[in-house]
Amino acid sequence: MTTDTQPSLSPEQDAYLRERSDWMGAYLVLHAWGVIALAMAVFIAWPNPLSFVVAVVVIGGRQLGLAILMHDAAHRALFKNTRLNDTLGAFLCGWPVGASLTLYRPYHLSHHRHTQQAEDPDLILSAPFPITKQSFWRKMRRDILGITGYQRRLEFFRMEMGDSPSRWQRVKKLWAAEKYFFLSNLAILAVTTAAGVWWAYFLLWLLPLLTWYQVISRVRNIAEHAVVGNNDDRLRNTRTTLTNWGMRMVLAPYWVNYHLEHHLFVFTPCWKLPAAHRMLMAQGFGPRMELAQGYLAVLRQAVSKPHDGPKHGKTGDPRKHAALI
Repeated sequence: MTTDTQPSLSPEQDAYLRERSDWMGAYLVLHAWGVIALAMAVFIAWPNPLSFVVAVVVIGGRQLGLAILMHDAAHRALFKNTRLNDTLGAFLCGWPVGASLTLYRPYHLSHHRHTQQAEDPDLILSAPFPITKQSFWRKMRRDILGITGYQRRLEFFRMEMGDSPSRWQRVKKLWAAEKYFFLSNLAILAVTTAAGVWWAYFLLWLLPLLTWYQVISRVRNIAEHAVVGNNDDRLRNTRTTLTNWGMRMVLAPYWVNYHLEHHLFVFTPCWKLPAAHRMLMAQGFGPRMELAQGYLAVLRQAVSKPHDGPKHGKTGDPRKHAALI
């Protein structure tokens, strides 16, 4: 890694960025679920093509938001209380969208220790870039049509069932691995059924999870580590994407676009990342940082390859990539 002057914090700044809040953690979790419920209610009250598209985009964005809050919990930054952090981070944030906090935490912390190095378990997600526009749009089509989400979930299930000749043993392994995902989704189905709109689970929860969630997870993943300036410089091997409120709402909820700040100060709750960004700017690190002015600017770099080359195969446990964070 580059050993040039790195950002430093005063004791007061360090204490501020490290301070977590149970109240803020609870607010963020309730906010994510509240926005999902409100988007569902709007479409149910005024069903039309426009309100449907808005609902899918908003709900898919908050589903990603839940994965982001689980990511904060993986760093024990969502709640100050460790038990609240791990319990609510797993059961209210991770499992409903099919992500396991237990599996994700050690894997993700390894990503932080070895960012963009050969040992980085996430390197497979950024290494193929840049790609061609044709390749990118093929991926986008699979994402928005639900093909990616469907295939990924089946891949999880097959891996979890193993290759035992006994069907009962395979089912037992699948239940052990996915019971909380199944139960949390059954709870969502039960709530929508009790409200008299059982179909809302399939149309307004499962469909966004299989479509828009996949689209924005891919875009976010590209923005964070693909086509960065220098894999060996902590200020250049991770990107912060500066964007407006509307784009953050549908594409990068809960300040996840401040990804460089997150890598530099991993102990910082997501809601303090804008403050961390201002601290870096005040120290004059702006010109050295990997910053992008919007997601379109990043995507232009990511799809700049003129011709398709050899395909990169997938490796590793796909369950650990579930949140794509």
